Amino acid sequence: MTKFMPEVNSPAPIMQIDNIVKEFSGVRVLHKVTIDIFPGEVLGVLGENGAGKSTLLKILCGIYEKTSGSLHFMGNQVEINGPASAKALGISMIPQEFNLINTLNVFENIFLGNERSQSGLLDKKSMREKTRELLADLQTDLDPNALISTLSVAQKQMVEIAKALVSDVRVLIMDEPTTVLTDHEVKILFALVERLKARGVTLVFISHKLKEVKQLCDRLVILRDGHLISIDDVSDIEETDMARKMVGRELNQIYPPKVYGSDESVLKVKDLNIKGLLHNINFELKKGEILGFAGLIGAGRTEAAEAIMGLRKSERCEIEVNGATVAINCVADALKCKMAYLSEDRQGKGLVMNFDIVKNISLISLAKYVRTLISGKREKKQAQHYVELFDIKAASINSELVNLSGGNQQKVYLSKWMDTEPEILILDEPTRGIDVNTKKEIYHFINEMTRKGMSVIVISSELEELIGLASRVIVMREGAIVGELRGDDINDQEIMYYAAGLKDHREAGHQG
Repeated sequence: MTKFMPEVNSPAPIMQIDNIVKEFSGVRVLHKVTIDIFPGEVLGVLGENGAGKSTLLKILCGIYEKTSGSLHFMGNQVEINGPASAKALGISMIPQEFNLINTLNVFENIFLGNERSQSGLLDKKSMREKTRELLADLQTDLDPNALISTLSVAQKQMVEIAKALVSDVRVLIMDEPTTVLTDHEVKILFALVERLKARGVTLVFISHKLKEVKQLCDRLVILRDGHLISIDDVSDIEETDMARKMVGRELNQIYPPKVYGSDESVLKVKDLNIKGLLHNINFELKKGEILGFAGLIGAGRTEAAEAIMGLRKSERCEIEVNGATVAINCVADALKCKMAYLSEDRQGKGLVMNFDIVKNISLISLAKYVRTLISGKREKKQAQHYVELFDIKAASINSELVNLSGGNQQKVYLSKWMDTEPEILILDEPTRGIDVNTKKEIYHFINEMTRKGMSVIVISSELEELIGLASRVIVMREGAIVGELRGDDINDQEIMYYAAGLKDHREAGHQG
């Protein structure tokens, strides 16, 4: 284990983390972690899901209390016993999972807890103006008066970033801030990071995207199973070494050999239209194939998936499942057709965070555990099966989801839908905020299921993911299908040409 030693003339640490231990219900998740963080640096934090990254940083933000160890801030020992005390020190965090109130608008969320007042009344005009300044700095045209419930996942991420910047920040912690952003939005965020760094702000950056870490960070902390593995200058470590240290072994090929499916059609979508959102969507899914959906944020991929699943009302659409025309007006109708859908917003739309693993897995499929009463024994046995199948790391099957890492929450979410025994599986950003090894596990599971005859649609903003998994890729732009790629045409350049509007197969008369 190495420890970063600053040069003789280096500034004193802004924060010292000394032998921090954290336990949940007697289970130790952090083991005497010691790190010095220096002013004006970008410190990357890497590790598999469950390695302890978010736990450590939640201790710094006052969300969790440490079990033992000490914290020093600007040379003084401090007790951070709540978010308010962290904020008073100048420590803010952009969380991986959004902490926004859907019934409030953008400026109200950004100033929540930091409200401005004048003559005893809320100064809404001032808050709106400051919100416009913050959003302009992020180069987004969001309306400060827009309700959070009307925003896309990427727009909500921008609100969270603005929310963290509204007060004076000395240390800004970013937990997977780029997972739902387009390449253009990532560049804007990185430029903002450089500006904050130039002003002396210290940034702690959690990401599973190794290229981003290499590009942005000065030093890199790697955690594994709650232990500090190394602290390196980013210039001294390659991406392959980062991955190896994270998993504790050599990481073989992340993507399994592709499957191409049969000629049999299991799902046909014809003339799917939603006014202002989707225009004449036509495609089919083959038995045993992985079909990718690409496109920039706002292209309509999620809206199409929600319409197919009965979560969003369409003006016009014909759906065939296994050759038969079906009416899907709600999720129950989709379930009868053996269809399943993992939303990109797992906490907002997929899981109940204060329920345990057992209750979350059986949430949709509860009927099969009911005879006269719910069979808790069968529920628990099935939950244990999925815990072992997906290697879900938790103290027990009775652990609440709020205490699990993002990757383990995603595994529970996948288990929940697999328990419905689907034949068609739609995955929307299935590896958002997930480490490289958990990605590999999910990719191999998807591949194995398609080899057994399941048909899968993968919606992803990560081009590498679509290129590595899919045998066909449909590209959407502005609510329409503009391209379909196969074979060697499935590459970054071709996908981006269609997504950005440089190519459009409709112009050549190939609509549908």
